[in-house]
Amino acid sequence: MEKNFKIFVYPHNTDKRSTACNRPTVLGCFRGEGYFYHNLNHSQFLTKDPEKAHLFFIPIYCHSMSPEEKSKKERAIAVQDFVNFLISKYPYWNRTLGADHFFVSCSEVDVAATARIADRLKNSIGLMCSPSYNSKYVPHKDVSLPQSVQPYAYTEARNIEKNRTMLGFWSGVEDSYIREQLYLTWEYDSELYIEARDWPTSIEQGHWQAREDFYNSKFCICPGGPQLDGFIAFAIHYGCIPVILSDYYDLPFNDILDWRKFSVILKEKDVYSLKKILQDIPKQTYESLQNHTFMVQKHFQWNLSPVKYDAFHMVMYDLWLRHHVTKYRY
Repeated sequence: MEKNFKIFVYPHNTDKRSTACNRPTVLGCFRGEGYFYHNLNHSQFLTKDPEKAHLFFIPIYCHSMSPEEKSKKERAIAVQDFVNFLISKYPYWNRTLGADHFFVSCSEVDVAATARIADRLKNSIGLMCSPSYNSKYVPHKDVSLPQSVQPYAYTEARNIEKNRTMLGFWSGVEDSYIREQLYLTWEYDSELYIEARDWPTSIEQGHWQAREDFYNSKFCICPGGPQLDGFIAFAIHYGCIPVILSDYYDLPFNDILDWRKFSVILKEKDVYSLKKILQDIPKQTYESLQNHTFMVQKHFQWNLSPVKYDAFHMVMYDLWLRHHVTKYRY
């Protein structure tokens, strides 16, 4: 793949004053979107010859994230115009009705923009954050994009089981049904630390403040809802076994990694028996899950300069797999 796979990026305005394409570190909780474009633009996968390309990338977020003085609606319209312009100017879209094209859709503006041209993009591959099966996300066609976690330092002592005295942990906003049920069911439990709170500025800063809770917990509860992928990324980063509590969520790299080796996957109805389920996990099984959690950490790490097997290369491999099964609908 690394030698042969080629991506053509459609031309766009890369003026730093008018787009976010050259500033991947300023995109907050959707920084993974910026890192992906930055890494792609500096990788061996890029080609300037569209005839050699296996896939075509539409950099919609370059327009959706900037300029800041424009409203979300105005930026969504700008993305719509940009995509329609590319389709009319270049011949490559019409060859497969967009099936060999892909785009990233993470921010609210991206989602609003792609919704305006959903019929156009129905054949294209979407790289999406926190995708759920009851949205526009199509499993096995689209790709779940993991979010970025800053490489905060941690010591090996943090990873010793005896230092993880808390059975389970979750802290966040009650902005979905399952998160509400999780909080209402376990808020006063002594072994599950379930906290409802609104982070002061961002989910990333909030998780930085809660890093001790991640370090001290055996399991990190990941209930379905907005920015679920962010909480999963933090859990893995801190060596806390993720407990996926969602009926409608496509896990990142699900076609590549065996999630049951480093996470606990539950249905939302299991929230009421959550504590017993975690307590009944044998010690040997827990140790295996945690060891595998440490092993996959590198696959969820974004870097300004791509490193083999990191999140960027994993996403590229997901795209490589999908380009072999390109299909389209009229």
